[in-house]
Amino acid sequence: MSKKKSAPKGKSRNTRAAALIVLIIAVIAVLYFVFSNKNNSTEMLSKETNYSSIYKFKKNGELTFTSKKGEFLTKIDIEIAETEEKQMQGLMYREQMKENHGMLFIFDRDDYRYFWMKNTVIPLDMIFVNFNFKIVTIRKNAKPYDLNSYASTAPAKYVVEVNAGFCDKYGIKVGDKISFRIF
Repeated sequence: MSKKKSAPKGKSRNTRAAALIVLIIAVIAVLYFVFSNKNNSTEMLSKETNYSSIYKFKKNGELTFTSKKGEFLTKIDIEIAETEEKQMQGLMYREQMKENHGMLFIFDRDDYRYFWMKNTVIPLDMIFVNFNFKIVTIRKNAKPYDLNSYASTAPAKYVVEVNAGFCDKYGIKVGDKISFRIF
């Protein structure tokens, strides 16, 4: 019978030490990977937040809602979307809007208007207004990110976007009027 030779004690220790070093390096590599990805995720979130913070409310005027009888209903600060670029952007990427804020879209002429909620984070009421400043259509509670079209039922020259629930809260109805002044 032959007997197996065992490795000398020094080589066994070297093998264990090498295995331990490899294990430590692997743990360090995993920890580095995990924490570097966490930092990248934080940077990405930070960049997204910075991106959305570009779209902050800019007060360009004030808009007043009055009833059919001319009674004051409420007043809001407005940001104007007058250029095609601003109209296409609208309230996209806004994470919030104060109750007394809104956006006024001003078009060249009365026409049927179609809006959607692509990249719009907050639910909105859309108020369509004709050239005589009379509200012709209200689309309440437009859903965030909805790609369906929210259309006016009559030609409109202006569209006012406010937070969802605004029209109900202040009793704003079709037939009421708006007036505004731009700074």
